[in-house]
Amino acid sequence: MRYSHKLSDAVHILAYIDICHDGDLSSAAIAASVESNPALVRRLMGALRRGGLLATQQGSATPKLARDPAEINLLDVYRAVEDDGNLLHVDDKTNPHCIVGGNIQDTLRVAYAEVQAAAEAQMKEVTLARLIGDILTRERQKNQ
Repeated sequence: MRYSHKLSDAVHILAYIDICHDGDLSSAAIAASVESNPALVRRLMGALRRGGLLATQQGSATPKLARDPAEINLLDVYRAVEDDGNLLHVDDKTNPHCIVGGNIQDTLRVAYAEVQAAAEAQMKEVTLARLIGDILTRERQKNQ
């Protein structure tokens, strides 16, 4: 099973842009922090821009957050970068003639919808400001 790192990388990019706002904000510099490649960073930055979370200027490595970090939550970032908004996915290829296979999809869809709603509610509570604060606190503790 493959896991998506888009949310993690997108939060990383936003935090980097806020924390390192006076430094090198090129896609290459951000990619070095993410340990990825500049093309991936540019794609995610494009999605964040389209999602209203990032302001960029063509030909200039001066991205800025489009909103205050306290006004950006994990759900905002998730919706901006994830193509399929569902956390969980049902296997649609089961045996319809089996008691389990014939009923599992609808049963799981209901359960997964509950999980999705709970996860989204929790994601709304986690702000970028909180995450940035935690990053800075951890860095200060390392340097003491």
